[in-house]
Amino acid sequence: MSEICITCGLPKELCVCESIAKESQEIKVYTVKKKFGKKNTVVEGIDTKQIDLKELGKKLKNTLACGGTTKDGKIELQGDHKQKVKEELMKLGFPSETIQMQ
Repeated sequence: MSEICITCGLPKELCVCESIAKESQEIKVYTVKKKFGKKNTVVEGIDTKQIDLKELGKKLKNTLACGGTTKDGKIELQGDHKQKVKEELMKLGFPSETIQMQ
């Protein structure tokens, strides 16, 4: 028998918890100037209890071909990737209304 999700009560294969969690996020995407004039793109506002932040950061780093880190509930990506990050988050299932660009 398959495992049952404790949150929604459905089998793990049919679990909808993550898709519901994606719709209720308020995500902010902005750039920060670091040492020596380098720019970093910061993604914050994702609930770490519902969505695996490390896995999301890994996907973003692979698709954008850049380095980065995940710490303190934020994803930091090297370079100015604001628009590309928004497009990738929308491909991953986050609605565009919940993503704020600053």
